[in-house]
Order: sequence, then C-alpha cells, then structure tokens
Amino acid sequence: MSPSSLAAHPLLPSPRSLWQAPAAEVVSARAGRSLSGAWKLLLLGDGSPTRHLQLLTGAPVEVELIAMAPDSGEDPLTPEEVAELAPPLLRRQVWLACGGLTLGWAESWWNQAEAEAHLRDRSRPIWLSLTAGRAELFREVDGLGQVQADWLEQRFGHGGPFWSRHYRFFRQGRELTVIREVFSPELQRWLGPATTSPATEPPVLSS
Repeated sequence: MSPSSLAAHPLLPSPRSLWQAPAAEVVSARAGRSLSGAWKLLLLGDGSPTRHLQLLTGAPVEVELIAMAPDSGEDPLTPEEVAELAPPLLRRQVWLACGGLTLGWAESWWNQAEAEAHLRDRSRPIWLSLTAGRAELFREVDGLGQVQADWLEQRFGHGGPFWSRHYRFFRQGRELTVIREVFSPELQRWLGPATTSPATEPPVLSS
C-alpha cells in the first residue's frame, strides 16, 4: 500500500475535544456516570461497534472511506496512545452508515506495515479485517469524552456536542492500532437519551 495508492481526499481535522474523562476512570469502568445504560455499553463496552450498529438497525454497516494518508501522530488532538505505534504511521478516516443513515465517524492510526497487512479491503469494517481467520484480539477502551466539529453536524444532521471514545486493539500483547469513534445523536432512536439527567460529565481535559 504505497502512498500513491491511498485515497486522494484530504484527511478531515480531528474534532475539537470539549472534555475527556481521566484515563484511569475509563479503564476501570468508573467513567460515564451520567450515561444511560445502553449508551454506556456502546461507549465503554469492549464489543464491536459495527456489530452493535447492525444489531440495532437491522441493516448492514456501510463503510465510506474518507481518506487514508501518512500521519506524523503529532497533532495535539491525537490520542496519546498513538505514540506507542511504530512509525511510519498512516491515518484512516471513515463514515459508518446503516440503511442510508450516517451513525458514526471513525479515524484510526496504524503502522504502515500493519495497515498493508490488515486493510487490503478499505470498504470492510476494521473488526472484520482484523478477525479474519478467527484471529483473537483484545480491545482496551482508553478514552471517553465529547467533541465538536461543524463537519460532523453537517453530516449527522444534528447539533453537537457528540459522544466520542478511543480504544486500542492488541494481538498477543502487541498494539495493532488506535481507533477513535464519534457517534451520531440519531442513535437515540434505538438507544434512548444518552444521559440520565441534563448534566454532563465534568469538563476534565487531563489524560
């Protein structure tokens, strides 16, 4: 997968973080106290989000590739776990849709050799690519927060802020990729309100 074979569209800027929960609270499952049970499972559970979207909507997940391009990993909005990946890095961005509804946006960071090995079909959800041949994976959710971006509002058809999380995939103890996902409020159609009260999490920006 040479740089010349990557998507021609530019990468979108990472959405602006409004707040994020302390990493220790996310890993220990103490974050997200204001979330309803269904949203807590979606955002903090270690299941496949594309599988969850398909189960909720009854429609297959359509992956629309936005861009896949070399990345330095030095953007201040990049999750700190990206620093654990060996360069050179690639960043991949996609929209996730079911039945014509855009329900999520995701970006992921990869070592270039790992991307060549695992992302040959760019229209396939990452989970399916990584579990081909029933290979075992471990997912660790590292981040929870809310983000804002005009381009997310335009595509989702909803105003922000939007719930976001990021996590890592490991195989045999080795980190494969870091993935950040942002979910549309349209999911309230199936999951109900995201929070159990009008209050949101405290605006903690430390990691």
